[in-house]
Amino acid sequence: MNKLSFRNRHVVVTGGNSGLGLALAKALAGEGARLTLMARNAEKLARAAAEINAAHPGSVVGTHSVDVTDERASAEAMNAAAEGQGGIDALINNAGILREGHFQELTSNDFRQVMEINYFGVLNATRAALPHLRNSKGRLINVASIAGLVGAFGYTSYCASKHALVGLTSCLRFELEPMGITVQLVCPAEFDSPMVVDLDKSRTPENRAHVRTIPKATLGAIVSDVVKGLATDRYEIVPTGMARAAVKMARLAPGLLRRAGDRAIAKAYEGPRPVEMASR
Repeated sequence: MNKLSFRNRHVVVTGGNSGLGLALAKALAGEGARLTLMARNAEKLARAAAEINAAHPGSVVGTHSVDVTDERASAEAMNAAAEGQGGIDALINNAGILREGHFQELTSNDFRQVMEINYFGVLNATRAALPHLRNSKGRLINVASIAGLVGAFGYTSYCASKHALVGLTSCLRFELEPMGITVQLVCPAEFDSPMVVDLDKSRTPENRAHVRTIPKATLGAIVSDVVKGLATDRYEIVPTGMARAAVKMARLAPGLLRRAGDRAIAKAYEGPRPVEMASR
C-alpha cells in the first residue's frame, strides 16, 4: 500500500469502540479509509460506528464483536472482515487493559489476564491478519506504550505485557518487512482515556507521582502525533515531545531517569498494605 495515504484502504482496528482506537479510526475515516472495528461489546461497537459516520458521512465502517484472546474467533472475524471489504490493508492492534498496584497485592490472575489481552491478543489478531497483509503488502501497527520501553511503579503486570509486545514487534519488523509489510510501533505515555479515568479511582499514590513525571497528554495530542507518524514509514512513534524526551533520556542517560523516578516516588511513598489488611 501507499505508505503516505490510507485513502480507500481497509484498516482493521482492535479495541476500536472507545479511547485511542476510536479516535484513530475517526481520524483515518477523515482521510478516506474504510474501517472495521473489533471489540467485545457489540453495543459499544455500534455506537462507535455511528459516531464515525456522523463525523464523516459516507464512511464505510464495519464491526465485528470478538474477544481477541480467542484465537479461533479472531481468525474468523479477521477473515470475515477481509471478505467483506476486499482484503486488509492495515491492522491496528490497539485492544488492551491495565492493572496497577503494588506487586505483592496483584494476583497471578492479574498478570495472566493482562498478558492474555495485551500480548496474546495482539499475537492472535496478527496471525489472523497476516495472510491478508501479505497479499496487500500492507501495514501492521502495534499500539504498545512508553511502559513497554521503561519501567514504572505499580505497573509490574502492565509493563511486562507491553515490554513483551515491544519485543514481539521488533522481531516482526525484521520478519515481515522482506514480505513488503510495513511494521510500526506506537508508544504513547499516559493520556486522557476511559482506561485512565478508571485507573484514577484506585491507583497508588506512588504510581500517580511516578507516571506524572511526564504530564498527562490530551487524546487529541496523541492522535495528532500518531497520525503524523503513520503518514511515514517510521518504525517507532512516540507521541508528544515530553514523552520523546523521556525515551531519549532512558536510552542516553538511564541513570538520570531512574533518579528522577526515585525522587518522585519517595515524595509519595506509602508502601503496600500489611498482609492481613491486603487479604481482606
